[in-house]
Amino acid sequence: MPLNLPNILTWLRIGMIPLFIAVFYLPYVWAFPLAAIIFALAGLTDAVDGYLARRLNQQSRFGAFLDPVADKLMVAAALVLLVAEHGGIVLALPAIIIIGREIAISALREWMAEIGERRKVAVSSLGKLKTILQMAAIFALLYYQPILGLPTFEIGIALLYAAALLTLLSMVGYLRAAFGAPPEVGH
Repeated sequence: MPLNLPNILTWLRIGMIPLFIAVFYLPYVWAFPLAAIIFALAGLTDAVDGYLARRLNQQSRFGAFLDPVADKLMVAAALVLLVAEHGGIVLALPAIIIIGREIAISALREWMAEIGERRKVAVSSLGKLKTILQMAAIFALLYYQPILGLPTFEIGIALLYAAALLTLLSMVGYLRAAFGAPPEVGH
């Protein structure tokens, strides 16, 4: 395991998860906004560690493995906390779609790597857009309180459903890339 700045930032992101959970459950009015800020900082470390790994030429197989694991752990923790706090199918359905897709695509990538075809399921631009919407949605849902009079939680719900839709679409794209697109009729 190479110990470099990008990997340290990734480990820091994983280490932020217990802090994030503890803050989320604090019995203070500022707990949700602070949990949202911690979540946003974790997302920022994700962008920074990838940038630094490329910029400093410190990319590693270990970092490539650990980075998405850290992301998925933070997202799954946040979604589980949100469903536990607010309950109901409105949050549970997109949370299950997002977490389920992450598990399925991670397994697909691992399998594709085993057979030497990992490049077929590299991160797509649709997957990146999904991640941006997902992070914005989770931040808004965690923040909970209105910002500039805007209904943050409701905006978060709408963004989460958009992210869940992109989650499904990107999963279809990855599956098609892995297993080949079905032949066109008449060809």
